Amino acid sequence: MAKVLVTGATGFIAGHTILALLEAGHEVQGMARSADKADRLNATLSDYAGKPVSIRIIAADLMSDDGWGEAVAGCDYVQHLASPLPAKLPRNDDELIIPAREGALRALRFARAEGVKRVVMTSSMASIGYGWRPGERPDPLTEEHWSNPDYKPDNTGYTRSKAIAERAAWDYIEGEGAGMELACINPVLVLGPVMSRDFSASVEAVTQLMQGKIPATPKIGFQLVDVRDVADAHVAAMELPEAAGERFILADDFLWYREVADILRQAYPEYSRKLPKGELPDFLVRGMALLNKAPEADSAALRLGLNRASFTRAERLAERARLHIGDPGDHDEAVAVFT
Repeated sequence: MAKVLVTGATGFIAGHTILALLEAGHEVQGMARSADKADRLNATLSDYAGKPVSIRIIAADLMSDDGWGEAVAGCDYVQHLASPLPAKLPRNDDELIIPAREGALRALRFARAEGVKRVVMTSSMASIGYGWRPGERPDPLTEEHWSNPDYKPDNTGYTRSKAIAERAAWDYIEGEGAGMELACINPVLVLGPVMSRDFSASVEAVTQLMQGKIPATPKIGFQLVDVRDVADAHVAAMELPEAAGERFILADDFLWYREVADILRQAYPEYSRKLPKGELPDFLVRGMALLNKAPEADSAALRLGLNRASFTRAERLAERARLHIGDPGDHDEAVAVFT
């Protein structure tokens, strides 16, 4: 058993990661912007798990040192999941980039000072698949590829923040943080069961369909991954020696947006009238994204004709840890059980 700090403990992925860590026998404490969130979080985790869950929450912020020393004290590992993902993209990209980068570096510095063995950082496919000029994006994309945050026509503030933060983390490990281990988790669009009404912006890809907010599906496609698989991958990347120094793309099969609507229509026939049946032309997809300004919607609009990502490395991790990441058919369950 190890003692593990989970930053951003109230988040969508974090909740599932906390439960996966507890199920694996580890002691968990969380970090959030307010310690007052502890009772609500523990009640939510307990309701979802079907048994009592009680973890301590320490208050700390990505942009301040206050609280970090207490949060990391005595921990063997740090799971750094905290990163800004607002409902709407800000006009100034630095509102996302600076806290994402500073938070990652703060987590690493305090972890090193406390003698933490390894930090597992939640990054994103956004740090791999964006910033490519027309015709240059590799197919398939792998962990060896890096987004270029300086090429803004193929980026949003959110995608830039993820690439810049992860780069800063690896640079730290190769320099000042030499000797401490880092592993990064790079999921594509994350869906799956939500524990409360406070869920990730990524789930909006499904909720907007079911609320009738999208009159016709954008003619786009994407890979997705179940949040429970993402949580299991965080645990495996912490426990397995061979995961040190690696990045792991987490993905499942490719789906067109109209296929997502079809899965929902079959799972929830009562929503059938609200779910779109036609497809939008490409030029309207970009226009809707500009009006919407949700990070996931805006990112999707950039990816018309998306190249696919290889998740072979994650499959090897899953096999070693006896997990089921990327199993065929996972996407149907991830889409359909969000309610």
